[in-house]
Amino acid sequence: MSTLLVKNISHLFTLQRDSLTGEEFEVELQDAALFCRDGIIEQLGVTSDLPTQADEILDLSGHVVIPGLVNTHHHLYQNLTRVVPGSQDAPLFGWLQTLYPIWGKLGADHIYSSARVGLAELALSGCTTSSDHLYLFPNDARLDDEIRAAQDIGLRFHATRGSMSIGESSGGLPPDVLVEDEEAILQDCIRVIETHHDSSPFAMIRIALAPCSPFSVSQKLMRDSSEMARKFSVGLHTHLAENVEDIKYSQEKFGMRPGEYIQTLGWTGSDVWHAHCVQLDTEEIQLFAKTETGVAHCPCSNMRLASGIAPVREMIDAGVRVGLGVDGSASNDSAHLLNEARQALLLQRVLKGASALTAREALKIATLGGADVLNREDIGSLQVGKAADFAAFRTDHINMAGCSWDPVAALIFCGPFDAAYTIVQGKQVVAEGQLVNQDLSELLSYHRRLTIDLVEN
Repeated sequence: MSTLLVKNISHLFTLQRDSLTGEEFEVELQDAALFCRDGIIEQLGVTSDLPTQADEILDLSGHVVIPGLVNTHHHLYQNLTRVVPGSQDAPLFGWLQTLYPIWGKLGADHIYSSARVGLAELALSGCTTSSDHLYLFPNDARLDDEIRAAQDIGLRFHATRGSMSIGESSGGLPPDVLVEDEEAILQDCIRVIETHHDSSPFAMIRIALAPCSPFSVSQKLMRDSSEMARKFSVGLHTHLAENVEDIKYSQEKFGMRPGEYIQTLGWTGSDVWHAHCVQLDTEEIQLFAKTETGVAHCPCSNMRLASGIAPVREMIDAGVRVGLGVDGSASNDSAHLLNEARQALLLQRVLKGASALTAREALKIATLGGADVLNREDIGSLQVGKAADFAAFRTDHINMAGCSWDPVAALIFCGPFDAAYTIVQGKQVVAEGQLVNQDLSELLSYHRRLTIDLVEN
């Protein structure tokens, strides 16, 4: 039994939810404290009311503390191919066609190194839980490689076993060399579920099944994946309605919009979340709300690839589960969730006006919203019985100058900030702005060598 006392927190933003009614409370405290036992919050309140002793004591005076940020969509391997010439100014399909040949050179070392660097980048921004969508497995690459990286960094991780099975010769977008046999895909899905998935509360590793997209897998694989996911009680994830080309492809290939298509395949429900959904129409939004289907909103990537502005305000108002995703670092060029929250706020205001999305709503999407999308009731807020997953940010940072009026809102309006502390299950992953479990210079040095090798060969 180990205990952690976090005391003298200048400003604590808890975002609590009643487990019976579902009602949410934005409880905020000054001079606050958290007392945690074995990585679970046992007490919460003002410092003077909590215990004074623990196995570990962390003084966070001069810090604002929020629930750990939750990333619902990423492609970690892509941080090896940022700003590749030919991809910088292309929309989604052209961007993919430029990068596919390079990604075909990847192997196990690339997957492991890119995952370590990408998860380190997320941890330094205050992220405590991340999913990842790995949908190509060239050479000796396996999903296990990035799971090992997550364990090394110390983040809570939802690894999704992605796939592509329809290559160019069969009318798909990816080159044939990057697609897999569908039976082999399904067999490996079973293997990774049985090897790595942990369904218990506070699990550090969970698995989901994630055929890449309607333009790179067959209808059969989509159906088989949904049936397998329900059999093993794991999640389902894919890309959907990302841009106008995506809508056009769906209508021409399947004779229906993306929402209709996925509904026919069993791809709606509380165990399903779709990335982007920029081009959902009103009926599709209502479908997602009715079926409790989740959305991973990726504002920076959507802007970078000129995909459009997702109707997030309409989704929230309809009751759709919405979380944030940084998306792949080759289509975002960063992996900072507070920056995504800021961009989400700004884009909705461009569409709907200055009050379209508040700072606290954006912060909720980045925390509790992401937990909802990943079907996690044990993370996303700071309250008794939840995981001790949180991030702390210094209030004496230059970006906080003049922000004493509202330091919580400042995290969204005035950043992006890097975290001073990132705590996962009561353990420090980032302390005083530095990684605890890894040597960042070593991570970057090896990652740089792998990138240069890709560039030169």
